Amino acid sequence: MTPAARLEAAIALLEVIESAPRKPADAVANDFFRARRYIGGGDRRAVSERAWSVLRAMRRLTWWLERASPGGATPRLLVAGALLLEGSSIEAVDALFAGGQYAPAPLEGAERVAIRALSGQRLNHPDMPQAVRLEVPDWLLPGLAARFGADLEAELGALSRSAPLDLRVNLLKSTREQAIAALAAEAIEASPMRYSPWGLRIAGRKPVTTGAAFRNGLVEIQDEGSQLVALLLGARPGMRVADYCAGAAGKTLAVAMMMQNQGHIVACDVSVPRLEGAVRRLRRADIHNVERHLLVPGDKWTKRRAGGFDRVLVDAPCTGTGTWRRNPDARLRLAPSDLAELRVKQAAILADAARLVRKGGRIVYATCSVLPEENEEQVDLFLSRHPDFAVLPIARAWEAPGTPPESGAYLVLSPCLHGTDGFFAAVLERAA
Repeated sequence: MTPAARLEAAIALLEVIESAPRKPADAVANDFFRARRYIGGGDRRAVSERAWSVLRAMRRLTWWLERASPGGATPRLLVAGALLLEGSSIEAVDALFAGGQYAPAPLEGAERVAIRALSGQRLNHPDMPQAVRLEVPDWLLPGLAARFGADLEAELGALSRSAPLDLRVNLLKSTREQAIAALAAEAIEASPMRYSPWGLRIAGRKPVTTGAAFRNGLVEIQDEGSQLVALLLGARPGMRVADYCAGAAGKTLAVAMMMQNQGHIVACDVSVPRLEGAVRRLRRADIHNVERHLLVPGDKWTKRRAGGFDRVLVDAPCTGTGTWRRNPDARLRLAPSDLAELRVKQAAILADAARLVRKGGRIVYATCSVLPEENEEQVDLFLSRHPDFAVLPIARAWEAPGTPPESGAYLVLSPCLHGTDGFFAAVLERAA
């Protein structure tokens, strides 16, 4: 595809994303490219990167365009405005919006007036409200300011940048050194992670999933923070473990690897498609000790299995504020009612899952959120209602080489400080 054709495809992708405001952009993009299989891998990455650069700067771009154009921020203007505010000239933008086959139609009328108003400007402006400049919803800014304090701008800046590609080595099939060599044979450079003993980080965006190392189950895509949450579970061979919100089994795979395929894991979820999607991953990783269980309303499974597990993992549904590097559109969809509903759901899930823990066993409560309401406050609420549980400090729960990223009561990760997604994890031990 030509640069102009890539731009036209990015505009089309943004139009589809705009038409489905409650659907995650990555899911929309998957459908978009599935319907356009003629777009090759390199072009897909270029189109996605252009669309995602707009999503990362949506509040600032919209602020500029609403000042400059009564027509508002259309996908065409968002893309053109992003190019100008990133430093392109009017002439360069006109050359891309040239019309003809596969190229965006020329900018005309109000569009041209708006674009000329942006020429020579920078993306940030002193008159911007702080929430606009930091790309967060107005209602969420006070809570984030309380969470990060003096580090607010640095932390939110890190959450606005693109995330690296993280891999977890499957120790059932390979060592980290062997995985590095296998990836190098595919011209993919990988380096050991800072904290995870199983982790590799890839420089740039590489087509890992099409290579032999991934297809043969030597590596899985998994953020380092997610790997550390699995590590904190402290699962060992022969244990009985429940992954209560397993989804597509990303952490389940890591836990099974820690257990060396010995013992028993039950991967639970409320979604049939997510549990079905786990099957392929389990087979590729050569995992044999995982049973799947669908949680349904009125399910008696938790009651029947009460006290039957050494370890329970609750990767709770949350706002996903810690994953904004990967899902910049999520901040645009988040509403106060979402947070309120999730807090109720999280408390109920944690209380229900805790029934599974045997005396002397542990439950790990985790989110990919940076909001105290979903993290420390949920743990405080749980402990006030369950006096037979107590917090196990991270330093005591850590069973890997090296030192943990945090030495306090909880694991609290952020892109700015640790280079991971924003994660929270609490290890809670039941009294013997």
